[in-house]
Amino acid sequence: MSASIVVTAPGKVVLSGEYAVLDGAPAICMAINRRARAMISYRGDSNSHVESMGYVRERGEFESTENGIRWQMAQESFTVIDAVWRAANLGKGAGRDIHLNTTSFIDSTTYQKIGVGSSAAITVALTAAVKGCSDVATIGMLAHQAHKELQGGVGSGVDIASSLYGGLIEYRAEGAAVKALPWPTGLSYRLIWTGTPASTQDKLAHLNAGVSKPSRVRLVGASEVMAGHWKSGDPVRILDGYRDYCEQLYEFSSDHKLGIFDMGHNELWREAKGRNLTYKPCGAGGGDVGIVLGLDDAELDAFGCALTTNFKMLDCELSDAGVRIEA
Repeated sequence: MSASIVVTAPGKVVLSGEYAVLDGAPAICMAINRRARAMISYRGDSNSHVESMGYVRERGEFESTENGIRWQMAQESFTVIDAVWRAANLGKGAGRDIHLNTTSFIDSTTYQKIGVGSSAAITVALTAAVKGCSDVATIGMLAHQAHKELQGGVGSGVDIASSLYGGLIEYRAEGAAVKALPWPTGLSYRLIWTGTPASTQDKLAHLNAGVSKPSRVRLVGASEVMAGHWKSGDPVRILDGYRDYCEQLYEFSSDHKLGIFDMGHNELWREAKGRNLTYKPCGAGGGDVGIVLGLDDAELDAFGCALTTNFKMLDCELSDAGVRIEA
């Protein structure tokens, strides 16, 4: 077996602009230090073998041909490989040993996905591994293309951008435009897992199948304003801005029957307001994770200590590192 290439990429949490990013608004997104890992080694024959920890619990086997991948085992479990191979236009070639690892995206107690961008992170890591580089200009478009295929053609690409660049970013879907932002001095946060996984793809399909209401347009405006608060770097402006933003997001969710504040998010939102803190669901909502923000770490820790048993404070934080070759 030849030397391996090992690539990792971070997950993400969307801080504002969810859904509205599909309508041209900016999204603010932070990469977190939960990383997906892809390792590839070349074999001495034409067959490729796939093993995974976290992503799925099966072993796959395939052969790369001029007409694409010919699977011998577990094709349905490794759609990410099909998507990356097509995006990268990989034809006939030597076999590979492929190891995928997304265990850091799984709750250690329930073994459920916590919803912080594992599919985007593994797509970026695998794309970088097969291309043999971590240059975002080289792999960015390919990773976007592969992940959009995995998502059934929906999605803005913000999660891919976050896995590519790391850190705190402003993202616009048009042109996949990314602007790096510094984390505001004095602004603290904690991430909270609701204990219930949610499907972003299902919620986007529901939104696209329904009738658009005026609150969808208002959310676009609120997202523009919220992005301005984040770019100001003023933590007080950011916290104050979330009062209106979350009200707009709640109205949008109710009008379009998306349940963004379901599965405990509404309870946490109300509780945080009573403690003079800011809480919001992250991403598609209706489960997965949320974020509570404030100026005092002790107040945030007290909020965490008061959580009921179905909620859990996540041990993760902002990651400045995007996709990178580890070895």
